[in-house]
Amino acid sequence: MPASFPQYVTEAITGPLPDPPGVKLRKEGLSAKHPVVFVPGIVTGGLELWEGHRCADDLFRKRLWGGTFGELYKRPLCWAEHMSLDNETGMDQSGVRVRPVSGLVAADYFAPGYFVWAVLIANLARIGYEEKTMYMAAYDWRLSFQNTEVRDQTLSRIKSNIELMVTTNGGKKVVVIPHSMGVLYFLHFMKWVEAPAPMGGGGGSDWCAKHIKAVMNIGGPFLGVPKAVSGLFSIEAKDIAVARAFAPGVLDKDVFGLQTLQHMMRMTRTWDATMSMIPKGGETIWGGLDRSPEGFYDCTAKKLKNNGTLANGQNGAINKGSTKGVNYGRMISFGKDIAAVHSSEIERIDYRGAEKGNNLVNTTKCDVWTEYHEMGVGSVKAIADYKAYTVTEILDLLHFVAPKLMARGGAHFSYGIADNLKDPKYQHYKYWSNPLETELPNAPDMEIYTMYGVGIPTERAYVYKLTPPSECYIPFQIDTSAEGGNEDPCLKGGVFLSDGDETVPVLSSGFMCAKGWRGKTRFNPSGIRTYIREYDHAPPANLLEGRGTQSGAHVDIMGNFALIEDIIRVAAGATGDELGGDRVFSDIFKWSEAIDLQL
Repeated sequence: MPASFPQYVTEAITGPLPDPPGVKLRKEGLSAKHPVVFVPGIVTGGLELWEGHRCADDLFRKRLWGGTFGELYKRPLCWAEHMSLDNETGMDQSGVRVRPVSGLVAADYFAPGYFVWAVLIANLARIGYEEKTMYMAAYDWRLSFQNTEVRDQTLSRIKSNIELMVTTNGGKKVVVIPHSMGVLYFLHFMKWVEAPAPMGGGGGSDWCAKHIKAVMNIGGPFLGVPKAVSGLFSIEAKDIAVARAFAPGVLDKDVFGLQTLQHMMRMTRTWDATMSMIPKGGETIWGGLDRSPEGFYDCTAKKLKNNGTLANGQNGAINKGSTKGVNYGRMISFGKDIAAVHSSEIERIDYRGAEKGNNLVNTTKCDVWTEYHEMGVGSVKAIADYKAYTVTEILDLLHFVAPKLMARGGAHFSYGIADNLKDPKYQHYKYWSNPLETELPNAPDMEIYTMYGVGIPTERAYVYKLTPPSECYIPFQIDTSAEGGNEDPCLKGGVFLSDGDETVPVLSSGFMCAKGWRGKTRFNPSGIRTYIREYDHAPPANLLEGRGTQSGAHVDIMGNFALIEDIIRVAAGATGDELGGDRVFSDIFKWSEAIDLQL
């Protein structure tokens, strides 16, 4: 059978396929110019075993994360034990060393047939790129960002590799392409590389200006994601867990036995990097008990299909006669009715004085420990009696239910808004991945892009309920019976949905480039130019298209032809203005204006 047979069949059904972006742009005469650096996100980078316990004797340098996940199914408890970090330090457990896979293979495919960076790499190769002009900045995405340097010297390696690429490519600056949590990791890197040693890399205040042409952020959770809240609170999200979306069956009960979610919570709560994605900016950004920047949003609005730029407000237009306004500011509500009424009608009882005695369970009968096992029945009920939680209150809630986790996280991440960025305290690394508590580099010729999908219902807030008591249980869960119906179509299965890429809401991906960094602001003192490039989601037309070439979904967007074309043009020398400036389908400018932030 000829190699072209699948394409022949597809074209017979759908007509001639468009050229891949790399082929199209090579025909236009584009060629490799600026070296490119890929920064993968959470869960998409491979991890392999270098040292382990007896149950893993035959797994030296075998992938524990990524690939086929074969070891998960063969020996799940051994796998979870080795994927966990130390619960006190957030670093390696004694006798275990799991390290990131290196090279482009670290994140080209997450699993067989499931591409992450592979399509972009292949298209860049079409215009002349090869391994010496492409670099995968792989890191252990479980560790806090600063600890990747402490343990593995990852930030130093990224600095050295970028310097080498610039030197060996005639002084041409790099184009950096972070994805997902990699966006926050590279924000941290840009502060680290300029900060003096020993806390920083000692590159000096002009390092970024000398070495970086552009940072093209894909699916960036700049201001965090609500999914991080549900993940830490109850190891749930709309799709239950990221792992289930990537590897169906991971959370089936026959993998870990009856305590699967408890094992997942125990493991993921040792991954400090997940706390980098807790929503930042408090009620100023995400809204309060009776308001949110999105205001009215029509989840039933048919998306306007247009390849050009849309004026603000053309998408998600509302019909107040038929659509109920959603208050996304209550990120957690205990009960569908609590999510709907005005705050003056809610009687809230403060939980913080509740006793933590009378443990929920007899822990001797539990296969796995979580911090919930130290809580009393009274404190669980008190949390539900507080009824509704804004983003600011959720931080207090997480400190109450997971004090060890948040104590580690508080040493490495911060979630506020700086009053005075010149305050010396902001020189500490815990602030470096929060764009609201740090300044961009002094690099006026650099460009920053935020590139993300829109048009997919995305988690924004949750309706919770108490779980019926049982041994070793997690006491809170999303109330999947909470449905909005025709009156409130944004509420589905206990989750309030807004516009986004299925993982990151538009508000988080877009705000900094729409307002926080737009022009010269206190967060962007040198006036680095920012561009918003949105990609309106279109699902595959048929099964033969695979994951599609117009997807706006958080990972599938990595195969979006329009996004790949934008990246290749910039890597080949184009500026943001030459791309056409902003390309906007959502209401991000309108929502940003509703946020009262001192600039």
